[in-house]
Amino acid sequence: MIIYLIFHSNALNIIPKRYKDLNLSKLDEYFAQARGYQDDNQTVRALPMKKWFNTNYHYIVPEFSKETKIEITGKKIIKEIDEANELGINSKAVLIGPYTLLKLSRFIDGAKPEEFINDLVSAYKNLLSEIKDKNVTRIQIDEPALSFDLTESDKSIFNQIYDDLLNNHKNIILQTYFGDIRDIYQDVIKKPFAGVGLDFNEGQYNYELIKKYWFPEDKELYAGVINGKNIWINNYEKTINNLKSLPENIDIIFNTSCSLLHVPYSSRNENVLDADVKQHLSFAIEKLDELNDLDQIFNHNNQSSLKNNQKLFKEIKHPENDNVRDRISNLSGKDYTRLPVRSEREAIQKDKFKLPLLPTTTIGSFPQTNDVRVNRRKFKNNQITQDEYDNFNKKKIERIIKIQEELDLDVLVHGEYERNDMVEYFGEKLDGFIFTQNGWVQSYGTRGVKPPLIWGDVSRNEPITLDSSVYANNLTKKLVKGMLTGPVTIFNWSFPREDIKREETVSQISLALQDEVLDLEANGIKIIQIDEPALRENLPLRKTDWFSKYLDWAIPAFRLVHSKVQPDTQIHTHMCYSEFGDILNAIDDLDADVISFEASRADFTLINQLIEDKFETEVGPGVYDIHSPRIPTEKEIEQLIEKLVSKLPTGKIWINPDCGLKTRSEEESFESLRNIVDATKKVRSELHGN
Repeated sequence: MIIYLIFHSNALNIIPKRYKDLNLSKLDEYFAQARGYQDDNQTVRALPMKKWFNTNYHYIVPEFSKETKIEITGKKIIKEIDEANELGINSKAVLIGPYTLLKLSRFIDGAKPEEFINDLVSAYKNLLSEIKDKNVTRIQIDEPALSFDLTESDKSIFNQIYDDLLNNHKNIILQTYFGDIRDIYQDVIKKPFAGVGLDFNEGQYNYELIKKYWFPEDKELYAGVINGKNIWINNYEKTINNLKSLPENIDIIFNTSCSLLHVPYSSRNENVLDADVKQHLSFAIEKLDELNDLDQIFNHNNQSSLKNNQKLFKEIKHPENDNVRDRISNLSGKDYTRLPVRSEREAIQKDKFKLPLLPTTTIGSFPQTNDVRVNRRKFKNNQITQDEYDNFNKKKIERIIKIQEELDLDVLVHGEYERNDMVEYFGEKLDGFIFTQNGWVQSYGTRGVKPPLIWGDVSRNEPITLDSSVYANNLTKKLVKGMLTGPVTIFNWSFPREDIKREETVSQISLALQDEVLDLEANGIKIIQIDEPALRENLPLRKTDWFSKYLDWAIPAFRLVHSKVQPDTQIHTHMCYSEFGDILNAIDDLDADVISFEASRADFTLINQLIEDKFETEVGPGVYDIHSPRIPTEKEIEQLIEKLVSKLPTGKIWINPDCGLKTRSEEESFESLRNIVDATKKVRSELHGN
């Protein structure tokens, strides 16, 4: 039900007044919230977009204000149940829970979550009654926000909601995922839920909670033992042993750890992968088969499935690289430390580059127009030669360099026309990665990604981005950025192997990228951007786990990539659509020279936090929301820049879009960039005048 969060909030009339005032059709009103709206008379920006917990899925953030009046205005789920009934399917209804809805929403104008509890519960009661009338035997309410750290106020809100909501509904399953629910477990098991779903992958501590506090015999335990976020087969022996460690007489129903939205549909259509790899794959359909296998083993003593599974794990062979493992074993503290310190490098770089105040640049990619995609498809289908493919991309690079010069951007990029996806492209160039034909996963809207699979040790045998970066650099007298995807993002946006620690795989990727960075530097590329949009994404939900289980290896992994460059080489990084305010110190510790990040959708709320935390890295808060087709006006951008310079030191500010321009049209991109440059020049002039 993740995809329906904005639908669900709209069905409850949680629609900000500014969108209602547009007087659009319901569909257009929905898209205005997601993408923004602009005509000759008015401009309304889109609602903020964030990552769904610790996944690569995005969601539109619902907004509550004093004017919000909760009532049921949409019946999408009722129509879906009717459709299932017509097909003879006894379906389980699934809803985003009211607690999670409140926790993931934005509250403005002094509105507070607790003010909406009564109206929200009333609306849910009405909706649940309608569902119950459709003869639905089980209603699943998803409350993944219970896996966060919960305050006493949070627990009070949860208890207030469900003490009221469960009065007349006894067939509700409370489903949690993405972690354990230690802060609320004892309250949960006392409530009259028909069943409780717990994650036993990311929420391993849920096992300990059950052992310590028991689990009621009158409830069903929906045991999330199948990993809903990775694509490898389940280790049946390990899973069964874990479940056998629980107290007896628990009614166990085998379940996935979370929605299967995060994995591809089926591995049955993968016809190119080697058989020894394919037999270890488990996509969504195969995971359903695994649930049945585990039920047969656990409840019916079916040993054949167990033995076949044990055989697969005994025979698994991941390709190893002794040179890579030797490099990692020889790493020391100095390999993660760049000298001189950032403040000294900043002075050196300003003197060398002599960029104007508020330098302008883009994040990296330019629109992947149809001719670019056709050229790539022809090459993959062996319809054109390598030279023909490369020559086409060179012409695109020549054109985009010229356009950027005409726009008068200060630091240019080569456009990334040779790249299909920012992770897949690098995976294709590195040993240790393998690729599916049809392993697509939804990211947001209609956008899908095809994550690589990390199967063996990772290494680089030849340069990846050098040719295109150097070619672009030789076309202009302006600075051109080299563009890399960072090690943590490559890891997080791939399906990683599970036989070694995450930090070991990430270190392997870091060393491969370090070789690439040093090659770029040696060939005259003096600004290198190492993108880490997924750094925040995989942060554990509990703050107590942030460093011990993640940041203590993720931050050094980034530093390992750039620690050996010269002081006059400027390292940029980029992050988007995440909440960075609570880890700003860790981000500063990446020791980059410049960081660009999403800001326009979030109304620049991060700026005050940068000031409070005395953030040292130069920053480029995005002034153009590239996920919206709306073109920001010069005046609008000028006001955003003025807001920046009123709060931050002007010598530390860069001006750029929120993210890469790959998904936008050229017309939208070029006009928006022209407005950015013109607005920046106007503010510069005002600053110099002062």
